[in-house]
Amino acid sequence: MPEENEKTLIDKCRKGDIHAFEELISSYEKKIFNIVYRIVGDYNDAEDISQEIFIKVFRSINNFKERSSFYTWLYRIAVNECMDILKKKKKTAAYSIDTPIQTEDDQIPREIKDYGESPEEKVERKELRNYIESALNSVTYEHRTMIVLRDIQGLSYEEIAEIVKCPAGTVKSRINRARKALKELLSDKKELFLDYSV
Repeated sequence: MPEENEKTLIDKCRKGDIHAFEELISSYEKKIFNIVYRIVGDYNDAEDISQEIFIKVFRSINNFKERSSFYTWLYRIAVNECMDILKKKKKTAAYSIDTPIQTEDDQIPREIKDYGESPEEKVERKELRNYIESALNSVTYEHRTMIVLRDIQGLSYEEIAEIVKCPAGTVKSRINRARKALKELLSDKKELFLDYSV
């Protein structure tokens, strides 16, 4: 969405225009759902949390000071909401990396593709997926958030720094620690990674 058009919609939202808000968030809904789903791990929870995020955004749109981009502000709210939910649950949520993300009118496929392997290769790939899933479910919330924002969403260090409110240098350190933690959890199955790109 062009920045000028987005600013116009934000101004309308500040006046309580619900139609402008629906147009404003239309290009972010799937991205936010994707982030939430990957962090909390449950489809129904992700739907509920995403709705709650957009309600909070609408109610607090007047607090958006435009010192950062709108999507950075929106991502920050999403990440904070996920953190609050996970703290309340006091447990690490599990999710399947095989199942496509279902949205209201579409499916978002996973990054891991079916390469038409032999039955033996399919068994190995399934084992690989299981180990990756287990590892992702074992890392801390902070590490998972870093991996989701950087390696899955592809955000820059500077964008992540704005979202989590810490220096870019700290973000780089956290991402390195997150990747190291994931690598260590997967280190006992290094042979699974020799023939496949995940």
